[in-house]
Amino acid sequence: MIYYFNSAYTRAHIEFSEQLSLILSRTDALKRPIAVMCIGSDRSTGDSLGPMIGYKLSKFCFRNVFIYGSLNNPINATNLENSIKFIDQIHENPYIIAIDASLGKSEHVGYVTLAEGPLYPGLGVKKELPEVGSLHITGIVNTAGNKDNLLLQTTRLSTVMTLADIITAGLVETFRQNCISVYPYIQLLPDQLLPQLATS
Repeated sequence: MIYYFNSAYTRAHIEFSEQLSLILSRTDALKRPIAVMCIGSDRSTGDSLGPMIGYKLSKFCFRNVFIYGSLNNPINATNLENSIKFIDQIHENPYIIAIDASLGKSEHVGYVTLAEGPLYPGLGVKKELPEVGSLHITGIVNTAGNKDNLLLQTTRLSTVMTLADIITAGLVETFRQNCISVYPYIQLLPDQLLPQLATS
């Protein structure tokens, strides 16, 4: 089942957080390392949603929650497979939350989606990439069409920023309710320790 949240609503991040908390609590997710995998490119406005969320989440730190993918070290098509392998190597049975931008119907632009099961990154732009995640979150940044790559390039920054704010706020609220916070210490992103995962 896919849940939709309109980022224009004042309580969107609260409703998103409540549903995410329900999903995490009815699985064994909170007993496992949680790896938040923010996928995308900082070189395309529409595709920058994931790295932007990774950057925003880096300002917080919650025990047993690890953030991968940021504006400095994005996870994209060229290093996605290696990034998945790395996460599986350093964490025992991680619960991966995959985040990415997506394209959809015009009436759904500006919506956040939440669903259990893996994300299929690159599907909207006809790329074959490995599936990833026990659960996935997307922000619908633009309408799907015949020129999806161009649509990602011409996506409004305000749409991406609003979605990034809502998803980040929802994740922080979820982790605040369910995980031990060590805020205000700044989290050292694991991907900062691996410059070879970054691509130019």
